[in-house]
Amino acid sequence: WNEPQWAVVGDTFPIGCHPAPSIVFGMDSFKDNPDVTDKRLGSELGIYEENCGLDNVSMSWGHDEYLYRVLKANNCSIPEEGLYMIRYHSFYPWHTGGDYDYLCNNKDEEMKAWVNEFNKFDLYTKSPEFPDIEEIKPYYQSLIDKYVPGKLKW
Repeated sequence: WNEPQWAVVGDTFPIGCHPAPSIVFGMDSFKDNPDVTDKRLGSELGIYEENCGLDNVSMSWGHDEYLYRVLKANNCSIPEEGLYMIRYHSFYPWHTGGDYDYLCNNKDEEMKAWVNEFNKFDLYTKSPEFPDIEEIKPYYQSLIDKYVPGKLKW
């Protein structure tokens, strides 16, 4: 599609440090990125300290972070493991590529199993057929009412 890197949705990755080779966009897409061209940002740790934890790392923007922030802003009752899965499920360079472990703390290592479990349902359950919205709406509305009741703050 020849879209610029910033306009592509998909795998997420940390910003503020050198990109890992497992990032799906390829190193060519980072050629003008300060995370490669700046001496400090271009280092493995960049602006971060070793084992600082992913909650202290700024990630490229995507649907994961957006939904996570909306849910947090609305005091949802989804357990921490669920919110973590939502936030990091597109961070493939970490949970599948084996990169960025040096940024992780114990919590991240414990949560990785949850992210990998979630991905079984995220990746391989897509259907080319459009669902009947009226048929499935009561089920999904009940989940919304249970975990994020009331009016949402966007």
